Formats: sequence, C-alpha cells, structure tokens
Amino acid sequence: MDVVKAVLEKHQKELDKYKPITVEKHLECRLDVGSLLITDPNDLEDRQLANEKEEYLAALTRDNTQLLVNAIWELPTERVDESIVAKLPEPTTVLPRLRKPPGPRPLTKWEQFAKEKGITKKKKDKKTYDDVLDKWVPTYGFKRAEAEKDKEWVLEVPQNADPNTDMFQKKIDLRNEKVAKNEIQRMKNIVRAKKMDMPRSGYLGPEAASSNQLLTAVTVAKSSTASVGKFQSKLPKEKEARGLGVKELIPGGKRKASHITAQPEREANLDLIKSVLNKKPKLDVEKAIQLQKQDERLEREAEGNKPAKKGGKKGGGKGSRKAVGKKPKGHQGQRAPGKKGQTGRKRR
Repeated sequence: MDVVKAVLEKHQKELDKYKPITVEKHLECRLDVGSLLITDPNDLEDRQLANEKEEYLAALTRDNTQLLVNAIWELPTERVDESIVAKLPEPTTVLPRLRKPPGPRPLTKWEQFAKEKGITKKKKDKKTYDDVLDKWVPTYGFKRAEAEKDKEWVLEVPQNADPNTDMFQKKIDLRNEKVAKNEIQRMKNIVRAKKMDMPRSGYLGPEAASSNQLLTAVTVAKSSTASVGKFQSKLPKEKEARGLGVKELIPGGKRKASHITAQPEREANLDLIKSVLNKKPKLDVEKAIQLQKQDERLEREAEGNKPAKKGGKKGGGKGSRKAVGKKPKGHQGQRAPGKKGQTGRKRR
C-alpha cells in the first residue's frame, strides 16, 4: 500500500504543475486581440498581496495570459511557409501617439518606372542546378560565393594584360566597385524621392556640380585630417573655397591647428632647450645703433644751444652783430627741436 500511495502522490504533484486552461473570474475581462491586450477589472486581494506578493502576481498574470491565448486559438488560421498563423482582427483600443503615423514610403525611380510599365517582380528560386558542378547551388547568399569559387578555380589572363596580374583580386575589386556604385545610386534615389537638399560637400544634385561646389568639396576633404589640412599638397593654381558657410562645413574648424611643423622634431627640441638654458639676453644690433645715433644727436643739439661768451670782438658796420658759425649748406643743416623756421623774405 505504501508503494501505491507514493506513486499516487508523485502523480498528483506532476498534475499540479499543469493548471487547467479554463479560468473563472467574477467580472469578465475586456479583450482586444488585435492589440494583444487584456484588461482585468477585478479587485486585487489585499491579504494575499501583502503576504505572498510575488506568487499572487505570478498566478494572476498566468490566468490573464491564459484567457488571451484562449481567445487567439478561436481566431481563423492559415498556413505560411510551413507554419500555422492566426489572423488578428482590427484593434479596438485607441492608443495615443506623440506624432502622426508615418505615411506611405515614397517610390524609388525604378519602382515608379516598373509601376508605369506594369513590370512585376518575379520570385527567384532558392536553388538552381549548375551543370558545371553537377549539383544544386544556392541562388544567393554566402554559399553562392563558395559555389562560385569551386566553379571558377582558374581564370584566364587576357593577352593585352600583364601576365602577373591577379585576376581573382581584380574580380573582387570589380564586385566591390559595383556594390559602391549601387549604394550611391540608392542614396540618390532616396534624396530624389524625398525632394530634399544635401550639403554642398555631399550629393550635388542630378546635374553636374559647379566649380564653386567642387572647390568647396575639395577644401572640406583636405581639412578633414588630423593636422587640419596643413600638410596636404596643393594642385597648381589651386584656390581655397571662400564664402558663407564654408568654415562651418570644415570638420574641426573651430579647433586650433596642429602644433606639428615642417621642422624636424629633433631640431625643434634642441632650439627649445637652447632658449631655456641661454640666460643671456639677445642683442639687437640695429636697435643699439639707432639708440647710439639718437644720443649723439641730442648731445650736438645741446652744444648748439649754449649762450655765447662775453667780451668778444665787436663787429664793424652799422650796429653790431652776434658771432655766428659757418653757414651750413643747403638741406644739410640741423635745426634745433624748439626753434621755429625762418620767416619773412628769402635772402638771395
């Protein structure tokens, strides 16, 4: 009997793990299957919430989720890619939005052309049979590239090409170039569909760019280095872009230029050490000569302004004249700073 009782208890514990799919509520819950939303209007049990909070909330969540799952199983179903899915109805709960819902995506140039011409997209098969490899290979994906390597394990070098040319690398470069071209075309389609303008250094419009736009793009590209374009070589007769908004386009234009100069680092460090260790002030020869000339000129002017000695010889003729020095030649005399120029009639 003990063995039977133990087996029954074990079986009962396993049954307790799986709760029934039927849930009973005092008030019926409101279901919005389209939004996968359920609202429970029943009051919470305060005593259970205070004593066993985690277990009570887990059990309540399980019951409400079971009601939502039961409603989903009552919806019509369909098969999509070997899976059974349910068709959800339209949501009934109005949810608030911060912004208006997005509109339909604008058509690209190719999509618009295909719509006008009635071209429909054909679905490709996932695998195709390759006669060379004699097996089924993927139409696209990474395994497709592996199949191409097995198929083209040798490539022919053209007669007009260098015999040492790596044709495999050339093929990879050509594929990368096509990918970049398609990406540029995709960006152009987006800009054209949205009818927006790009910066002058970026997309320049469907027509050819002007010389000023190309000059701006070159200036921005050269200034995008760590040295702010200080060591970038210039083309002959190249001009720098000027105008409103050019400095704002240059990245890092507000920061100072790099401290690196064309002088070698060793010479720059030696010059810095010499300037620190050499305590003697530098002598400016030209300035010293100018100061010496200025002192000599002031001494001569001071000697010329001294008063004449008393008791000298009297001059003949009418009246008496003061002793004066030799008359200087024209445009070679020196005038005292405080002395006024000669007034009156000019002597001949």
